[in-house]
Amino acid sequence: MRILITNDDGINAPGLVTLAEIAAEIAGPSGEVWTVAPAFEQSGVAHCISYVHPTLIAELGPRRFAAEGSPADCVLAAIADAMKGNPPDLVLSGVNRGNNSGENVMYSGTVGGAMEAALQGLPAIALSQYMGKRTATLDDPFQAARVHAPRLIRQLLDHGDWTSDTDFRLFYNINFPACDAAAVKGVRVAPQGRRQGVRFEVEPYHAPNGRRFLWVLGGSQTAPATPGSDVDANMQDYISLTPMRPDLTCHASLEALRVLEEG
Repeated sequence: MRILITNDDGINAPGLVTLAEIAAEIAGPSGEVWTVAPAFEQSGVAHCISYVHPTLIAELGPRRFAAEGSPADCVLAAIADAMKGNPPDLVLSGVNRGNNSGENVMYSGTVGGAMEAALQGLPAIALSQYMGKRTATLDDPFQAARVHAPRLIRQLLDHGDWTSDTDFRLFYNINFPACDAAAVKGVRVAPQGRRQGVRFEVEPYHAPNGRRFLWVLGGSQTAPATPGSDVDANMQDYISLTPMRPDLTCHASLEALRVLEEG
């Protein structure tokens, strides 16, 4: 198996080291693991692509590349350049330092990388590690992902539904709870949720030269969330598994809106 790994924390991120080990275990001794990851951190870029300027790409070693772009750029760079003519069998994005459940999904470059792979017709999985007080005391804060991800990925490859009821291919979003591997209670298949009262905000800051800047601030990651959702599962020490697709249509509303059609 040929596996492409990418992330949004950057080519030197510890979570990418974890993901490389996970991918190597999945690929097996006869497989290949390719890395095309951002040269610099790209957190919060979602599914953006560098449409108006070129992307510099550098080969750092065998099957290892850094691209000055977003995770989606990296997937495109892999398919069209680094792995041209021999695309990956699977794309893994992560392991993100911090969760990408709930409203975080919409901002996540980690999810954006997996989404681009799905748009390219490739099986893809985004993986993120919830961080908190308990992971802060661990020698390896990615322990839960490192231990539990290989088995879950294999199960998805064997039994996962990679099709969709639309023209868009499914991909998967996995979030590991903020605890050690032994404390993980299991896996919950869960929809994307929403933390109550949590919004991104900006805070103004004046630099010494008098210029005014804005810092983006996130909300509490432990706020109560939709019962049965991905956030809710993570807060109860379960791994959340969420099937997704790059289709923002609210299909439940289509028929009700037919009354507005004309012509």
